[in-house]
Amino acid sequence: MSEQLKIGKATMPAGGWGSVGEVTNILLDQRVPLKDARLLTHQNKPDGFACVSCAWAKPANPHPFEFCESGAKATAWETTSKAIDAAFFERHTVTELESWSDHALEDQGRLTLPLRWDAASDKYRPIDWDTAFAEIGAALRACQRDRVVFYSSGRASLETSYLYQLLARMYGNNNLPDSSNMCHESTSVGLQKTIGVPVGTVTLDDFEQTDCIFFFGQNVGVNSPRMLHQLQAARRRGVPIITFNPLRERGLVSFTNPQSPLEMLTGAETAISTQYLQLKAGGDTAALMGLSKAILALDDAALANGGRRVLDSAFLAEHTHGFDAFEAAVRACSWADIERESGLAQAALEDAAAVYCRSSAVMAVYGMGVTQHRNGVQNVAMLVNLLLLRGNLGKPGAGICPVRGHSNVQGQRTVGITEKPELAPLDQLRQQYGFEPPREKGMNTVEACEGIVAGTVQAFIGLGGNFVRAVPETVLMEAAWRRLPLTVQISTKLNRNHVIHGQASYILPCLGRIEIDRQASGAQAVTIEDSTACMHGSRGMAEPVAGTLLSEPAIVAGIAKATLAPNPKVDWDGWVADYASIRAAIAQTYPAIFHDFETRMWQPGGFRKPLAAARRVWQTDSGKANFTVPEELPADPDTARGVPGALTLFTVRSDGQFNTTVYSLDDRFRGVRGSRLVLFMNPADMARHALAEGDVVTVRTASDDGVPRQVGALTVVRYDIPAGCVAGYFPELNPLIPLWHHAKESKVPAAKSIDVLVERVCSAGSAA
Repeated sequence: MSEQLKIGKATMPAGGWGSVGEVTNILLDQRVPLKDARLLTHQNKPDGFACVSCAWAKPANPHPFEFCESGAKATAWETTSKAIDAAFFERHTVTELESWSDHALEDQGRLTLPLRWDAASDKYRPIDWDTAFAEIGAALRACQRDRVVFYSSGRASLETSYLYQLLARMYGNNNLPDSSNMCHESTSVGLQKTIGVPVGTVTLDDFEQTDCIFFFGQNVGVNSPRMLHQLQAARRRGVPIITFNPLRERGLVSFTNPQSPLEMLTGAETAISTQYLQLKAGGDTAALMGLSKAILALDDAALANGGRRVLDSAFLAEHTHGFDAFEAAVRACSWADIERESGLAQAALEDAAAVYCRSSAVMAVYGMGVTQHRNGVQNVAMLVNLLLLRGNLGKPGAGICPVRGHSNVQGQRTVGITEKPELAPLDQLRQQYGFEPPREKGMNTVEACEGIVAGTVQAFIGLGGNFVRAVPETVLMEAAWRRLPLTVQISTKLNRNHVIHGQASYILPCLGRIEIDRQASGAQAVTIEDSTACMHGSRGMAEPVAGTLLSEPAIVAGIAKATLAPNPKVDWDGWVADYASIRAAIAQTYPAIFHDFETRMWQPGGFRKPLAAARRVWQTDSGKANFTVPEELPADPDTARGVPGALTLFTVRSDGQFNTTVYSLDDRFRGVRGSRLVLFMNPADMARHALAEGDVVTVRTASDDGVPRQVGALTVVRYDIPAGCVAGYFPELNPLIPLWHHAKESKVPAAKSIDVLVERVCSAGSAA
């Protein structure tokens, strides 16, 4: 075992003193000035700034402290007084920085100067903004227009995202992959074809009216802790919460509200889940088929006894299509197959179904544990099937609730960040700006990776994010990345994407959302969309870390002016001078969503974009909500099943990270401190593989495509995890994910089910 790694037993609830301690520690560690620490009181407030981490909804009547531990960490990370100057890069070559951990790179602080990699010295050198834009523009003009990728990470504002998609389309392509392609594209595809909208139908008001919540594959305590307030309030009303997740996540077990003096003084905890079903990784479709089978059985019994039907027959007849085929598939599916594929007992699923049937308004909340599978789109459609059976869509307290990641990843799609030309208002853009938008499909994230590996991509522009660290197939991708002729990263902090770089590489440091953005017309505000499709204004309130930074809109405009031919209908300088003019342009492009944008953006609780399905209007080919029949029960049917000794790996996040940003090496919710290089295993699997806790192992992907994939030096941790499954941290285990192992239809990397082989390197006693 590593001398730094400490393994303990995690028993504390989410929230509580542990959360307070974590917030205090990061504020001190990042040397956040007291005046900036006070910014937390303005976080997620109607007249404040939108959190830069998760996309959870912002209430109209916020708590006095409307931030969570994760949000406070993100704010401290951005408002840190640590900064990187030119002297830092004089001291360190890029090759040296490549050996640093993800945490160490970002912990150096904020980037403050535009930089260009110098091949002779292997160092990043300062460059002035005008020269950087001119060189990037010249390089882009020399590229083939369909071979340039414009990636965005999810944190950029609606204003920046709108300018960015216009830059890409005026340049000549729809190559606009984003982080949705890596997580919730299965949602966008699955919900669009079943209910006619690509996003969830639930609002915060529904949490106050629901009488049952089903959770699938979402770790609320780490990924969206502010939701725990809604869950705690629901539990106090007696609302059952039934959770399906391979791991018993602390946030879905118990919660101590750090904003309650009484709970903090007494240590009182609220039990969140009333039933916790630890299904196998990839067992979601099977579990949902089991629930549906049990519901049909209860309906049969009611009909036989002359009682009231369990199914909402009136809703099914008026609002749905395809029920008969789905019913036949469910009846034909055996309980033996359901139990085998889900890892759950028939009795447990019947108990959950009974609760569902006693409830009149049910919500289904889910995350990437559902979407990141080969049949991730099928999983999403199965959740819709469950809700349709009793009319739990388009009525108060009911609906589907995908929990998105980055704070504006959903909003970017709303204003045109999409590789699918049919989803963008190309005719309106043509009329508005006097150019012919490209009509060819662009690259999504997986396709961009395929192009990079194949050597056909000539340039990569990254609007935020840590792309090379977040994507699958790490070894092949890093090697191919170095062959890219041009890489440009618009960033706030140093990360892996800067030290793994192209032949010409630029870092363009930008203002953070929390910082005051002063332009010609004064301090600017921006807007974001949350997980519930509500738009919010956001005002920067902290002084910028350096006067040398440009805003994201200014950087996008700078690249555009240096790259594109002048267009009298596009006033890049005017847009940068006054972001209200960008919002006016957005409203002209999307009048149904953004009319009266400038006034409605400050509406407490945000204004919601129109969602037909929330009104039981189904914008589908059938004109109704569609039942779909699953192709098969396994979520990942074409992995290396049957390989002797193979286990199913799924990746997880810790409480010390947000996406690829690692705030610390500790995960207090899982009892792991000092290292992220661990492998969580079931005790029975450890015994079968002759492993003990603390043994060091190498994990290899069980595939026969000729590409070796492995991660070494992982320490085995005994954990409560379903037999046959193992878990480890994202992004450290991304090298094990083949690029071809992605969801059908959506091409989301299938990070939640990878067949692997585990090989002991040394025992616990000799590892130290």
